[in-house]
Amino acid sequence: MQEIINYFETIPSLHRSLILVGGITFFWLLEGSLPLFNFTYKKWKHAIPNFFFTLTTIIINFGLAFLLVASADWVKETQFGIINWIPNLPLWAYVFLGVLLLDFIGAYLAHYVEHKVKPLWMIHLVHHTDHNVDTTTANRHHPLESVIRFVFTLAGVFIVGTPIAIVMLYQSLSLVATQFSHANIKLPRRVDSALSYVIVSPDMHKVHHHYVLPYTDSNYGNIFSIWDRIFGTFMTLERDAIVYGVDTFPDEEKNSNIKDLLKQPFHKYRKPTTINVED
Repeated sequence: MQEIINYFETIPSLHRSLILVGGITFFWLLEGSLPLFNFTYKKWKHAIPNFFFTLTTIIINFGLAFLLVASADWVKETQFGIINWIPNLPLWAYVFLGVLLLDFIGAYLAHYVEHKVKPLWMIHLVHHTDHNVDTTTANRHHPLESVIRFVFTLAGVFIVGTPIAIVMLYQSLSLVATQFSHANIKLPRRVDSALSYVIVSPDMHKVHHHYVLPYTDSNYGNIFSIWDRIFGTFMTLERDAIVYGVDTFPDEEKNSNIKDLLKQPFHKYRKPTTINVED
């Protein structure tokens, strides 16, 4: 465990880039052999706006990284934060709890708030208006959302008390987890269901991308599925019934255009449709 911490404490930028590119490449190829849906889209054309927003996310995170490093160094030096206040915590538990709680604050809580606060939902829409969800959708976030997510992660570092090694480990796991859960892959139902008790599986997250409420407001998790189960936001839906997109923004052409997507948060809020779900 100490070796892992040492590695992520000084992980080279090249290695972080390889995790990003390697993950997308792996799941991109896997989608070709184990597709959940046989999309009729041109894969590269679909990927262009998603890669654009991946690039803007990288730029924003890189530009604000000094805040993350400074905060992580401060909590380590002052022993501030939850995991630093628990006495005699074994290293493995220290690392696991750090990643687990960062996942709650930086991912689950941020995601939940984005769905419940109307202006933030309008920003988050860019992620949901993809009509062909695949692994490239993972980082399809409006630049404003990238800033919002960064703020929640920064808050998580202060509250949890994570040193930079755990922050880098969390971000690496988060990246691969979101590429996996968005990937257009079809796992055996039992395997996917079993995985969903621990981590966010592809079928579990695809429910979140269904085009109408209440499914859109469910399954907010990123790495761990525990938060959705604890807070009652876990839902299931047959994979064949899933329709991607958002009912209030149905224009697939505009939802594939970078210029229109950048303007999407500034449209007038439209109340989404809610369907009844049988118990």
